[in-house]
Amino acid sequence: MTRPDLGVGMVGYAFMGAAHSHAWRTAPEFFELPMRPRLRALAGRNVDAASATAQRFEWESVTPRWQDLLTRDDVDLIDICTPGDTHAEIAIAALEAGKHVLCEKPLANTVDEAERMAKAAEAAAQASGVRAMVGFTYRRTPAVAYARRLVADGRIGTIRHVRAQYLQDWLSDENAPLTWRLDKNKAGSGALGDIGAHIVDLAQFVSGDRIVRVNGMLETFVETRPVEGVASGIGGVGTTDAERGPVTVDDAVAFLARFDGGAFATFEATRYASGRRNGLRLEINGTEGSLAFDFEDMNVLNFYDATQPSAEQGFRRIIVTQPEHPYLEGWWPPGHGLGYEHGFTHQVVDLVTDLAEGRQPHPSFADGLSVQRVLAAVESSAADGGWKEASG
Repeated sequence: MTRPDLGVGMVGYAFMGAAHSHAWRTAPEFFELPMRPRLRALAGRNVDAASATAQRFEWESVTPRWQDLLTRDDVDLIDICTPGDTHAEIAIAALEAGKHVLCEKPLANTVDEAERMAKAAEAAAQASGVRAMVGFTYRRTPAVAYARRLVADGRIGTIRHVRAQYLQDWLSDENAPLTWRLDKNKAGSGALGDIGAHIVDLAQFVSGDRIVRVNGMLETFVETRPVEGVASGIGGVGTTDAERGPVTVDDAVAFLARFDGGAFATFEATRYASGRRNGLRLEINGTEGSLAFDFEDMNVLNFYDATQPSAEQGFRRIIVTQPEHPYLEGWWPPGHGLGYEHGFTHQVVDLVTDLAEGRQPHPSFADGLSVQRVLAAVESSAADGGWKEASG
């Protein structure tokens, strides 16, 4: 049976561009997709750098202008892997041109931008069946997807507590260079939007509930950094004698939250936790059990069943590599773990399948807007110390 092509145009070529490129190439090799992704064109202002990525991942063509992708008949979907300040412009233009859209998280830099994007996605879906999705790939870690299944099946009962952390250390050196991620105009926020957005989405996804109120604080530990690294991606070691520029985003965030289901929650995100490379953690406590996950041990889900006799109780370490676990049917024999890149592959699998079947993929732009409202409420709360509403 011949599968129709899905022509992909991507904007951006660095860290996320490589991760997405790998996923587009890998997904059809391990999963039976209803459409065959074709890597038609890669757009990037630095043509040399974009060309290097294109050659490595076998994109068919390169252009310095993302607008060129909108007029190509062989491009059906625009994949946005650029800094947040460009998301709204590219996504809205792509949707209006009749292209499906995959946009990296966070959806936008402001609630206003996210609202316009969500409205454009809704209008495009109603007018022509065009779909849009935001890229919160940690949802598609098999252990996380399995945790969501257990919660939905009622295995931990009524949720009482949610505890979420995202701990990194790549800015611990105060002389690490100034990158676009430290510029509020480009990134929107610091740890709050860069990694805090992930745990907000993850907590809402696994719990099945929405955050409705928050009370938070933000901190910037290092206010200037060497400017020679301004074009680089994540981290690096700087020098003490270089010209320094201002850091205009937060370095760390912590906040309390209430969910619409009644749960009480604590969130923390920082890029200054020395020794924590990618410590994304989620624990949920319910009336009948608990779940705990740590991405640094990503193939494991810890599950506590409070309904068992007391003599048998205790956290059980589930190795999430069985064929019946989410996404594992396409991969290796049981016991052979997956890695960071597989979440992006699973994102492609879900997105292509939903597009072929005419379904709205998730997380939708409306889901991305929900996260953006939480981020904005935390920022507002940190400014005056009060509780803020986080729902639309």
